[in-house]
Amino acid sequence: MLTMKNYDLETYLKANTVFVVPITLALLIIIFGSIGMYLAEHKHVGANITRLGDAIWFTVATITTVGYGDYYPITLAGRLIAILVMFSGIGIVVTLVGLFSQRRLQHVESRLMPKSKARSIASGDETKTVIKDKIEEVEKLTDEDFDTLVITLKSLRRTLLEESKISYKCSRCGHVYYSKLKFCSNCGLDLT
Repeated sequence: MLTMKNYDLETYLKANTVFVVPITLALLIIIFGSIGMYLAEHKHVGANITRLGDAIWFTVATITTVGYGDYYPITLAGRLIAILVMFSGIGIVVTLVGLFSQRRLQHVESRLMPKSKARSIASGDETKTVIKDKIEEVEKLTDEDFDTLVITLKSLRRTLLEESKISYKCSRCGHVYYSKLKFCSNCGLDLT
């Protein structure tokens, strides 16, 4: 059995207040839409929404954009209520999906960001230290070690530029560069 103390519920609601409004609206639309649908349909000949349970089923299926088609309104008032429930359902479902997606993305980013920043800072600092050590002994480097040093320098520069968001973009093909070039290596456009 789930028990929640009053202040726990209050804390939960305050932390998730962006979800409270759409969910409350959905519940109100389901309640009033079901009652309205039942009152508009239940006494008419040929109506298949004759019980309150049928009206609730129809409203829930409609607001969640499922729409099985097993129950449907036949009166004008019932159809107008159905239209309101349909548009409300689309808006609420889109809002809730967007909110859930945004919350999930923020959660994943918050978990990954400190690790990736710490890792890139650590690897950047380590790379700088390695480069400094190699530069101090540049006269002892073989051609292969020197080429590796140049590649490491370029890689470090590219990483630092990517992190600082300094980039150049070719206007023709959209290829992104992290240093100013004369020509696009992808399409040959003059970038000067």
